[in-house]
Amino acid sequence: QVQLVESGGGLVQAGGSLSVSCAASGRPFSNYAMGWFRQAPGKERDFVAAISWTGTSTYYADSVKGRFTISRDNGKNTVYLQMNSLKPEDTAVYYCAADSIRNTYYSRNYYSTPAAYGYWGQGTQVTVSS
Repeated sequence: QVQLVESGGGLVQAGGSLSVSCAASGRPFSNYAMGWFRQAPGKERDFVAAISWTGTSTYYADSVKGRFTISRDNGKNTVYLQMNSLKPEDTAVYYCAADSIRNTYYSRNYYSTPAAYGYWGQGTQVTVSS
């Protein structure tokens, strides 16, 4: 049973920074790509960032490119999302997700699609005040 537990959300002023983490358990973490998605009230769940299982490839939504950084620590079974220069429109529940298939070598189109991920965390709220 794969479990993903997010932490680190909270309230921050516009222009500030916040880091969220996702701790994984239940299967070998290092063999699976990981992603972050977010969902604002009344909106669909949107892709934010993803990182390959090797950690050598990262992918970002255009709206966060240059402001957010995804990383992983396979020794700690954890994936991180560092968020800088936050904007009110970044306010959402942020979800961590784990790839269904191990050792994938696919394009950004694959990793940016929710259907690629078979496991999801419970989400953590990020609120950016103006």
